[in-house]
Amino acid sequence: MSVQFGRWNFDGKPVERDYLEKVKLIIAPYGPDDDGSYVNTNVSILYRAFHTTTESRRESQPHITKSGAVITWDGRLDNRVEIIRQLGDVLTIRSTDVSIVAAAYEEWGTDSFAKLIGDWALSISDVNSRSLILAKDPIGARHLYYSIEEDQVTWSTILDPLVLFAGRSFALNEEYIAGWLSFFPAAHLTPYVGIHSVPPSSSVAIRVGKRTVSKYWDFDPAKRIRYSTDAEYEEHFHAVFAEAVRRRLRSDSPILAELSGGMDSSSIVCMADTIIARGSAETPRLDTISYYNDSEPNWNERPYFTKVEEKRGRTGCHIDTGEKAVGKLDLNGERASVTPGSADALDERFVACLASHRNRVVLSGIGGDEVTGGVPTPTPELEDLLATGEFRILAHQLKTWALNKRKPWFHLFFETARGFLPTSLVGLPRHRRPAAWLNSDFVTRNRIALHGYGSRIKVLGPLPSFQDNLSTLNGLQRQLECEIPASHPPFEKRYPYLDRNLLEFLYSIPREQLVRPGQRRSLMRRALAGVVPDEILNRKRKAFVSRTLLAAISNKWASLFEMSQHCRTAAHGIVNIEDLLETLQRQRRGEVVPFVWLLRTLAVETWLSNLEHWKTLHKPEDGPDTTDSRVVKGQSHFVAI
Repeated sequence: MSVQFGRWNFDGKPVERDYLEKVKLIIAPYGPDDDGSYVNTNVSILYRAFHTTTESRRESQPHITKSGAVITWDGRLDNRVEIIRQLGDVLTIRSTDVSIVAAAYEEWGTDSFAKLIGDWALSISDVNSRSLILAKDPIGARHLYYSIEEDQVTWSTILDPLVLFAGRSFALNEEYIAGWLSFFPAAHLTPYVGIHSVPPSSSVAIRVGKRTVSKYWDFDPAKRIRYSTDAEYEEHFHAVFAEAVRRRLRSDSPILAELSGGMDSSSIVCMADTIIARGSAETPRLDTISYYNDSEPNWNERPYFTKVEEKRGRTGCHIDTGEKAVGKLDLNGERASVTPGSADALDERFVACLASHRNRVVLSGIGGDEVTGGVPTPTPELEDLLATGEFRILAHQLKTWALNKRKPWFHLFFETARGFLPTSLVGLPRHRRPAAWLNSDFVTRNRIALHGYGSRIKVLGPLPSFQDNLSTLNGLQRQLECEIPASHPPFEKRYPYLDRNLLEFLYSIPREQLVRPGQRRSLMRRALAGVVPDEILNRKRKAFVSRTLLAAISNKWASLFEMSQHCRTAAHGIVNIEDLLETLQRQRRGEVVPFVWLLRTLAVETWLSNLEHWKTLHKPEDGPDTTDSRVVKGQSHFVAI
């Protein structure tokens, strides 16, 4: 991922040279290939390049358009050929992504954003109209942050310079922390009040005195794809999935794919091999990296990822996660980081794998389980039947699913109906309840974030399954927002399952194509038969690993107890220390506790400790900040943000 940074002083004063030099030092590791800059009186823009494609090596950024707008672009444009064709003779197939984007903006203005398919974040500074536009792709795979003060706006694709060189301390954004301690924060938030993230599928227009946040594109709830046979759905899925993978094989260096042995990563690797074999990929080679832990009785991935390796005739990098499981629980607080969890150093074995194969791009299977029917629930399908009044089919499906799940049909009906009812009436599912050790006042103030931003199904809205799809995607967008770019070494992560066209297809077909009684991920299994080994397609869901991390808590108990004596999360009013210690004791005894929430709480504690010497946060005794940090829609003055 390349890095862009800019500052615009509203008062007309030039941006300080010393300030820019400090920023250059901190962003340089993320973009080691080339640097560029633009300075015009009170506007300064920096760019550091990390090249992953042949075209990117011909780029010169910041890019100045014919009209004088200054564009910085961090991204991969997947529909280059289509846009070049629409623009006529302005460009050629050798044109760089940023020049295509610039020509599209010159032709269509901000309407061009909806046409750009791929992973991207861009800024457009127009000195003539004294405006700044920041925008991100609909999925939100790239980051773009900004901070508006009375006399300036600063933006960057990494958060560090906005926090470390602000010259002031920030209030802790409670809603962000609440999201981190549950189902990830809302995508427009950062840990700091006053610093925002551009939301996915949105643009932010900034002029002196006001800011406008607009959504430029969304999935169409009216789009329907209906075929008469299963084979037609299978053929269509095969085509769009292959295209999603092919787009992410655009690289002039070998690509590294995560290969866990599950269906998501295995399908990506097998499909990529098929594409490379027929000469349709730009990458010269696909390598794999796999993680295993033979000491975990319920997590033995080696037999599965080796099946894929046997099929492709190549062995990848293998990393034993059991060797350093204890080290994952880092309570020393020695590394500085601007977000919780971002201080973790990359495993040196992973770094060695990247270096030995010269990989600059890593393929990830994130999202596959969520978007292709990996959760074997009939609820969205049954909700659709209930909402559309198809009661005869609903009765039949309730009976079929009840037999499959060995549950009374009225239990399934209640699970279906509760999605339409307020939580005050039916209660909150156990897995969405806040952790018991959180401070009660903190829970009251941040209940929506702690509940995962869930909402009940709208009867008069789009189909419930479509609403469920968007809710799931929102969760994935929040997760991606917490993925911190690497710098030692830098590499770019790509997500085939979050391809916009693939999602449009999956959101437009009948739910029963994805999940059927006894057939989790039905469409994907059928469509990829012969591409992915049968042992992978027919395996049961993977188990979660917890035993080694449970041992880590036991081994780190002395440090955990010492931490509790000066607990920062308690000082900030986030946790109740007695309840937290009791939960740690229960975990140590082997009892079942919300383990993920517990690890995240410890990550926040370590992060707050890391920040103390930077003095970037207000002191806890200043009290919680309840400033409204929601995205502002429409026009607003700075004082209202």
